[in-house]
Amino acid sequence: MNTFKKLAAVLMAVAMMVTCFAGCGKTNYTANNTEYVIGVSGPLTGGAAVYGVAVQNSAQIAVDEINAAGGLDGVNFKLVALDDTHDATKVAANYASLLESGMQVSLGTVTTGPGLEFTNLSVEDNVFFLTPSASGDDIPANPNGFQMCFADGNQGKVAAEYVNGLGFDKIGVFYKSDDAYSNGIYKQFKGALNSSIQVVETVFTGEASDFTTQINTLKDCKFIFMPIYYQPASIFMTQAKDTIAKDAVYYGCDGFDGLAGQLDLSTIPQEVSMLSHFDSNATEGAAAEFISKYTAKHGADTLNQFGASAYDCVYAIFEAMKAAKAAGKDINVTMTASDLCEILKEQFTGDFKFSGNTGKDITWEDNGYVSKGAVKYVLKQADK
Repeated sequence: MNTFKKLAAVLMAVAMMVTCFAGCGKTNYTANNTEYVIGVSGPLTGGAAVYGVAVQNSAQIAVDEINAAGGLDGVNFKLVALDDTHDATKVAANYASLLESGMQVSLGTVTTGPGLEFTNLSVEDNVFFLTPSASGDDIPANPNGFQMCFADGNQGKVAAEYVNGLGFDKIGVFYKSDDAYSNGIYKQFKGALNSSIQVVETVFTGEASDFTTQINTLKDCKFIFMPIYYQPASIFMTQAKDTIAKDAVYYGCDGFDGLAGQLDLSTIPQEVSMLSHFDSNATEGAAAEFISKYTAKHGADTLNQFGASAYDCVYAIFEAMKAAKAAGKDINVTMTASDLCEILKEQFTGDFKFSGNTGKDITWEDNGYVSKGAVKYVLKQADK
């Protein structure tokens, strides 16, 4: 009889555990930390490494500064960055490792494809993330996700509003049809573009490196919108410099950032410009201060708005935690990621404002999208 009772108790316990795992929805992950741990997954190697390295370097600069100033009431922060090579299939393993490392808050991922996987994983554990650069519209689909960068839809709409005012009756578009980032921006751009403007559309897929056909299709266009990353953009511009009109304009979004460090733009006769929230040529203000700090430590090759945004992310999280604690919220170094997430969600959807090198009086919408100004930056003027 005693054996039977013991067996019944064990079976009941197992049943309760199964029920909880099936219905609770999120893990009660408890940190055993002596520092507040910020996790991030990004491409530290591979073709998109210029973005991931910039994010890691910049976030670490911010963490070091915060710690040097005393941390949060004497408790330091720690950054843990893992390499996903811009490959979504590597995110699950990275995410598990970040949790094991004590992650209580996150910068999510650097790029959109991996970011969509991170979004699905983090909601289960209710881990707050503020991504510097994963710009897909669905990245903040769940209440725990926020963006410091513009969502692709917002980039596309703002880019279209700019083009609508230029007076062109025809423009060219060159985008990557199998990429979530490129597709997301172009979809919104096309939807917001004046219907009177003719669009000459060209696409590529995969790791294509010969754009002869696309260049010939666009050769009569004086304005070419390119919502793509800098690698294919640099190939296109190099191959097209003698075919596309010398007074044409190449116009991109945040994927163009890092282009100047990877391509000698003086060899490109056309204008190269981009929509951005960070002026990499700033000579005063917060942006200039960041540029000085970054280049002194890491040089200019990986200086871009991805890093500038990551620097702001760390400070925004820190200042939100500081403000919440000052308001009486219980924030401590061993709290669960989920408990901290609830506090930060309240901050970021409330009256919290942040000013950094990517904008002043930055706020966030309830859907996780950021609200701040955007401007056109000319990376290289057209040759005269």
